Amino acid sequence: MAMTRVRRALFAAGLAAALAVGGTALPAAAAGARTAESLGACAERTSVSVFHKGGIPLLDWRENLEFDGRGTLWVSHITQHRVEGYAPDGTLKASFPLSGPGGIRRGPDGMMYVNYGVNPLKPAGGIVRFDPTAAAPEPEKVVSGLSGINGLAVDTEGNLYVSRELATGILKFRPDGTKDEEWTRSANVFGTNGLEIVGDQLYASVLLDASSRVVRVPLKDPARHTTVTRLSSNLLDGKFLDDLTEFNGSLVVASFRDGELIRVDPVTGRSCTLVTGLRMPTSVRVPRGFGSYDAGHTLFVVEASGRIVKVTVGS
Repeated sequence: MAMTRVRRALFAAGLAAALAVGGTALPAAAAGARTAESLGACAERTSVSVFHKGGIPLLDWRENLEFDGRGTLWVSHITQHRVEGYAPDGTLKASFPLSGPGGIRRGPDGMMYVNYGVNPLKPAGGIVRFDPTAAAPEPEKVVSGLSGINGLAVDTEGNLYVSRELATGILKFRPDGTKDEEWTRSANVFGTNGLEIVGDQLYASVLLDASSRVVRVPLKDPARHTTVTRLSSNLLDGKFLDDLTEFNGSLVVASFRDGELIRVDPVTGRSCTLVTGLRMPTSVRVPRGFGSYDAGHTLFVVEASGRIVKVTVGS
């Protein structure tokens, strides 16, 4: 059985039970955090078009994406165990094998970093990096021996942050690959998925949480992490939040279960639904240095359907 089918079967069959441990009441909201009653539609008009067609849903699962700033969109194709590079016209221009690729991000050194072995059942994961300008990219291991990893973020100093869906603590690794144990212990949030750095703050979506939390973790003081918002108001409305990105001063979070993109104000926690009707969206990013695509009005999304879609916002 493919790794992703194992991983998502766990969530589909057992996640509701995991969320209900200790009763069905939602956890109390942190001070200053908003709890969603119902999410209304955002004011902006949006349209969705297909950048790359998908195949058989779940079996053609594309997990994450990132732009290298040099004209290539890099995508982790988790079920095919490959990293793919697409040109602005949608053609596949590069591809190389990597076991179970997940979170993928550009580092300040211009290299691309990718989680591999994204599987909660095996301690065989880690992080690789590759040169996106190479004619035939070759992944180089940076960190190994990890398990249950998913999302990835890289700060301006080259530190790496890794989420874990079934464990407590966001992992931090220094640029040389050594683990920052103290930082990791302090960032003691359970069940994180997507990660995004905005300034000196790390934002994370929490998958295993009935209230669908988005949390803020100060990079310099991770013990002072707080809840920005809770996007579900009851146990049955868990959104299974996946990856997130910064867009025009807001956060945009993918709801895997509901097929939505949700916009969140990181200051007030106010939220609205930006896009509906997606097919199990797993990651969302803003195009940077990618042909003529406008970073102020465009988002790209990958899905468990295998599709890559383009969302145009406000124009």
